[in-house]
Order: sequence, then C-alpha cells, then structure tokens
Amino acid sequence: MAKLPRVAVTTGDPAGVGPELCLRLLRDPRVTAACDPVVVGDLAVLNRVAAHLGWPPPDPARVRDLRAINANGFEPGTVSAACGLAAYRYVTWAIDEALAGRVDGIATGPINKESLHAAGVPFPGHTEILAARTGVGRACMMLTSPAITCSLATVHVGYREVPGLLTRDLVRETIELTAAAMRRLRGREPRLLVCGLNPHAGEHGLFGDREEERVIAPAVADARAAGIDATGPLPPDTAFLPKHRDRAHAYVCMYHDQGLIPLKALAFDEAVNVTLGLPIVRTSVDHGTAFDIAWQGVADVTSFVRAVELAAKLAT
Repeated sequence: MAKLPRVAVTTGDPAGVGPELCLRLLRDPRVTAACDPVVVGDLAVLNRVAAHLGWPPPDPARVRDLRAINANGFEPGTVSAACGLAAYRYVTWAIDEALAGRVDGIATGPINKESLHAAGVPFPGHTEILAARTGVGRACMMLTSPAITCSLATVHVGYREVPGLLTRDLVRETIELTAAAMRRLRGREPRLLVCGLNPHAGEHGLFGDREEERVIAPAVADARAAGIDATGPLPPDTAFLPKHRDRAHAYVCMYHDQGLIPLKALAFDEAVNVTLGLPIVRTSVDHGTAFDIAWQGVADVTSFVRAVELAAKLAT
C-alpha cells in the first residue's frame, strides 16, 4: 500500500476557530484516509479548547507542540499580539518543514491580520508570508470549489493601489499559473475568463485609465499566443452570470473582492485557497478566524477538510 503524504496542518490564530477545527480534523476519517496529518500549534491550547467544549483531547503524537503561547494568557475571540505571533510561528515552522522535505504539503488554519499587525509581523497575510519565506518573486492566490474557481492578480492591498500594481507581466503570470494549476487539478486544458478592472471593462477608455487596453487585453493576447484558452477582459458585473460560469473552468480577477465576493456567495465553506507559484504545496480554508463563534464548537469544518484533502492530492 502506498505511503500517505504527510500534511502539516496549522491551527492558525489560537483565539479563533482554527484549534477546534483541527480537533475535528484529527477525528475525521476523510482526513486520515487522505494523508498522515500533523497539527502544528500548541498542545496546551488544543487541550484547553477540548476541555472547554467537552471533547476528547488530541493524540499528542499527532501534534507538533511549538509552545508558542501561554495557553491561559489570552481570551478566545479577541485580537491579541501574542496570538498573532504564535500563528506566525506555526506557519513559518510548517513552511520550513515543507522546504526541507519533512512534510509533503501544508494546510493552514485562519489567521487574524489585526493580531499579526499587533505582533509586528510585517506581512498582511499568508500569501505574502509564503512568498517571502520560500523566496519566490511572487505568489498567486487561487480559491477553488466545484461551483467556481477564482485567481487574484492582486491580493491584500487597498483599492486605490490596484491600478498601479497591475502590469501586463503580472496579469499574464496570473493567467499562466492558473492554467497550470487547473491542468493539474482537472487533467485537461482549462478555459479561463479574465475580468476587466473598471465598470463595463472600461467601456473603451471611458472609465479608468485604459487598464483594459494597456494591460489586461495584451496579457490575454500573450497567454493565447502561448496556447492558453483565455478570454477577456470581460465586464466584471456580468462575468459571473450562469452562462459564463457554465463555460469557465476558472476566472482571473484583478483584485481581492472582485473574485471573492462571487466565490463566497456561491461556495462559502466549500472553497479551498491554493497558493500558486510556490516550491511547496500549500492550501488553506476560505474563511477567517470567525472570532464571533470561536471556541463554541459550531464552526463548519468542510473547507478545512477539503483543504487538507487537496493538499494531499497535490502532494502525490
């Protein structure tokens, strides 16, 4: 029998829903059938959550105990520098283990950007941490589900920054990374739809600074010349209509909410975040720390299970 891939699963922010989801993962037969999971976090935190919920404690052999935080030194559902630093330590340990080949992939629990900032971590999110830690020039965020898949050319930046960040090379690279990922996931040449930046895809220069004509359309032409079935730029307000979703295997979007609003409307708790362009396999849940329901035992584990399953699949 083939050896199962070893997947490091980080708990994310200790004050969020990540620890309880990890407790569920370790008891989920779908996870143990797909991989050899090891939870990266603090055993004392996991034990505190388990005791709080009346659940059985985790198997210590399944936990990489980093002892990054005082398990009684924070409150669930609250922003905390200590929790932000602990979450950062969990993910950097997992990245380093993957780079060293000691784990085959990583699946990350949700982190809180305010807590990271409070801890002095100089990155706004996982994608930027991963790109810096692995030494790649850039990484691309793709969220995928059976209903819809979206890749993002820009991620955790303000709206006013987006036009200045978009370049022909950036959009082309995002298209190329998305096409390669979809070939691996679906086993066939994908059809990609590329969104414009401005309302009505700029209306031939009436809106915006002609980003569609100067940047996006040339990038699509480059991708098509390389043999990729890419169409666009499409007007963003109609790009996600059923007639387009029926023929698109994935969308390439220009900024965070352009892709994540339709994705979460159609596939919240089902989508998986995959970071493209890395030398390691990394997946993640498609939701945040959910401080409002943290440590209540009601968080939906579906996205995390699918993230671990996909990490295992990509690692084989």
